[in-house]
Amino acid sequence: MKALLLLGAAFLCISCSTDPEYVDVPLNFEVPSNFPPLEYDFQNNPVTQKGFELGRKLFYDGRLSSDGTVSCGFCHEQQNAFTHHGHTVSHGVNGLSGTRNSPSIQNLAYQGTFMFDGATNHLNLQPIIPITSEVEMDGNFSNIVAMLNADAEYRILFGQAFPKKPINTENMLKAMAQFMVMITSSDSRFDKFRRGEAGGTLTADEQEGYALFTLKCSGCHATDLFTDNSFRNNGLAVNPIVNDLGRYRVTLAESDRYKFKVPSLRNIEKTKPYMHDGRFRSLEAVLDHYSSGIVNSATLDPVLTGGIPMTNSEKSKIITFLKTLTDDRYLTDRRFSEL
Repeated sequence: MKALLLLGAAFLCISCSTDPEYVDVPLNFEVPSNFPPLEYDFQNNPVTQKGFELGRKLFYDGRLSSDGTVSCGFCHEQQNAFTHHGHTVSHGVNGLSGTRNSPSIQNLAYQGTFMFDGATNHLNLQPIIPITSEVEMDGNFSNIVAMLNADAEYRILFGQAFPKKPINTENMLKAMAQFMVMITSSDSRFDKFRRGEAGGTLTADEQEGYALFTLKCSGCHATDLFTDNSFRNNGLAVNPIVNDLGRYRVTLAESDRYKFKVPSLRNIEKTKPYMHDGRFRSLEAVLDHYSSGIVNSATLDPVLTGGIPMTNSEKSKIITFLKTLTDDRYLTDRRFSEL
C-alpha cells in the first residue's frame, strides 16, 4: 500500500488567468511504503497543478540561459534518468564545459542537500547554481524575470499558480521546485519485489546479487533510495588538472577534502558515465575500482580501506541486480516530459 500525502490547498485565481473562476488543484504526493521519511517541506511550498506545469515549462525553457538555448532539460534528459547521457561532464552555453557529471534528478523530496558538494540545502534554491554558473546556463535573473513578465503564456501560468503575487525570482524558483520534487522513481521491478506487488519477481542471480550488494555496498547506498545522502571520499585518484576538492569547497573543513555526495543507484544502467567527474564508462569499471583501484588518502572513507573484495562472478551478479532498479515508468512518464 502507498500512503498518500495530500499537499497544498486550492487557490482562487482572479488576475492573469483566462478563466476568472479558475481554481488551482493541489497535487497528491505518493510516499511509497518502502521509502524513508520525507525531507522536503511541502507546507512551505504546496504543490499545485499549475505550479507544477509552470515549473515544467521553466525547466525546459532555454531562454533562462544567456544564449537562449541551454535549459535545465539540456543536461537532464528524462530517458537517461535526467542525466546528460554519454557526457563526462556537463556542457553549457557557448560550448563551455563544467567539471562535474550531471547528477540524476529523482526522489529529491527525500534529500536534504543537493549537488555533489552539498552547495545548497534547499531544493527551492538549487536552480540558482546552474542558472548563474558561467559554464552552464550563465543566466541573469533580472533578464529572466523581464522575459517572463513580457511573455503572455507565462503571465497566465504565474497568475494561476501564484494568484495576486508578482512574477519574480522567488515564485519562479518555487515553481521549479514544485516540478522537480514530483519527479519520483519508485516503480522498478525491485520496488515491486520489495512491496510484494505483481511483476516483482527476481531471478536467482538477481536475488544473489541483491544479497551481495547488501553485504558489500549498502553501507553507503542505503535504504531503498540506495543512498544515505552522506558525503564520502570513495578513493578516486585526484585529477590534478581540476583538483576538485568536493565538500571542502562548501565547509572549508580539512576532513571534507575530496568528499562527494553518495549518489542514488536507482536507474543506474541509464546514467553512465559514473562518478562525480564521469571517469568510468561502465558498471564493470566502477566495481573494478572498488575491488582493486582504491587510492588511500587522509580522508578516505574507513569502510573502503583495502577495497571491497569481489570476484568477477560476484561483480556480474551485483550488476545483474542493479539493473532491476531501472524504472521504465519514470523514464517515460509524460508528466515529466517537455511538451
